[in-house]
Amino acid sequence: MKRVVITGAGTVNPLGLNVPETLAAMRNGVCGIGPLDFRDVDRLSIKIGGQVHGFDGESQYNRQKIALYDRFTQFTLAAAAEAIRQSGLEFKGELSAKSGVVLGTAGGGVSTWDDNYRAVYAEGKNRVHPFVVPRLMNNAAASHVSMEHHLKGPSFTVSTACASSNHAMAQAFSMIRSGMAPAMVTGGSESMMCFGGVKAWEGLRVMSRDACRPFSANRNGMVQGEGAGIFVFEEYDHARARGADILCEVSGFAMSSDASDIVMPSKAGAARAIKGALDDARINPEEVGYINAHGTGTAANDKTECAAVADVFGTHADRLMISSTKSMHGHLIGGTGAVELLACIMALRDGVIAPTIGYEEPDPDCALDVVPNVARDARVTVALSNAFAFGGMNAVLALRAV
Repeated sequence: MKRVVITGAGTVNPLGLNVPETLAAMRNGVCGIGPLDFRDVDRLSIKIGGQVHGFDGESQYNRQKIALYDRFTQFTLAAAAEAIRQSGLEFKGELSAKSGVVLGTAGGGVSTWDDNYRAVYAEGKNRVHPFVVPRLMNNAAASHVSMEHHLKGPSFTVSTACASSNHAMAQAFSMIRSGMAPAMVTGGSESMMCFGGVKAWEGLRVMSRDACRPFSANRNGMVQGEGAGIFVFEEYDHARARGADILCEVSGFAMSSDASDIVMPSKAGAARAIKGALDDARINPEEVGYINAHGTGTAANDKTECAAVADVFGTHADRLMISSTKSMHGHLIGGTGAVELLACIMALRDGVIAPTIGYEEPDPDCALDVVPNVARDARVTVALSNAFAFGGMNAVLALRAV
């Protein structure tokens, strides 16, 4: 079994248009959630979100390309370019032939769906743009990354709601560990920040009208976000041989299904995924210093996740740091695990634990160290990244400092 490391990272999200901006915002507890700004927002009950501002796709891509790129694809391409540039890899020859792309998204081209439904149903138009299908398909971002960077190996998209990115990164990890590929571009992206995207989530009645407060007793729901997180996963010896700057090691993963309810989370299912990741990585529970929580800010998710952590770690749970960066950037749905992985890298590489901002009142059902409101300096050698999705689909990644 080959070792797998991360040699490049890129992002576009509500906290920043690149990795340095994002990590600075996480260190400083910056909130990227604010008033929504798009067409028909006045018709929504929920008017806040983690919207990406300052990103202008039309200035980055020519007219022919922008016609093919939904917003989620634009975010992905920008983040992938940053990650590959940092990795220093040039995909050509055998490396090009064997390396691929595995990305996660829940909705794909939601903005394209929204614009064209409006055109046909509200405005009475009888034609849509010939590129509507290539824009909205869930594999659009993965396809464009593969074409842009000459990645000719296994390339596909994973869609498992809010666990999509973690499932995608687990697949990329498995391919490298097994020897199928020397490197993979992986992560996820989402952009549901349009009238139809937010209106659909309103129907679930799990959205907050004012703020995301994970683990706080007065929390009142999740807040939607958008963006992308993309990474270069690479075989350890390959990275070492070329003198790459290694960000951290991906040591293991596990996936589980609750097989119980389409929206209510299961403590047992989450605990199986957490324990499975530790077992796969051959990590003792006492080695873990930080967990980036799924931490949506809903009553059901937060208390279930804390209970699962307590079950797996026992008395060590009281010594763990567990935080939810969704409090800062919102819930990026299919892209959320990828952006949150940046907080794990920051913990392992820089010794900085991102906080859970908006924390106001202790909750006895969430009686763990949630790193409230202020980032913390701490030496961490092992971190976990949790993702627990609607449909009872769970994926946990285990990472080590190098």
